[in-house]
Amino acid sequence: MLSNYLPVLIFVVIAIAIATIAISFGFFLGPRHPDSEKSSAYECGFESFEDSRMKFDVRYYLVAILFIIFDLEIAFLFPWAVVLDKIGLFGFAAMAVFLGILVIGFIYEWKKGALEWE
Repeated sequence: MLSNYLPVLIFVVIAIAIATIAISFGFFLGPRHPDSEKSSAYECGFESFEDSRMKFDVRYYLVAILFIIFDLEIAFLFPWAVVLDKIGLFGFAAMAVFLGILVIGFIYEWKKGALEWE
């Protein structure tokens, strides 16, 4: 019974060996030229000056919700538009409900002031 799993074990061992070799090559042969630009904050936009568990402004999360709303809308709207003639009135009604829910989220964002930039 265990002989059935021998190819899987061999595959896992080879995968770990290849990954270890690749990471070792990158670590030992890679260039090391640290400078202030590489160490600067680029994701969040401000330097880390306090504890990493500090509170963020709520607008940060509102912008993230806004991005998700528009991202979901586009991700589902294009395939729906391609097959609209095949899915008929039911598909149209389902997309109308979906877009209605997204509009409610957009109105929430608007009321909270996420669209007002300072």
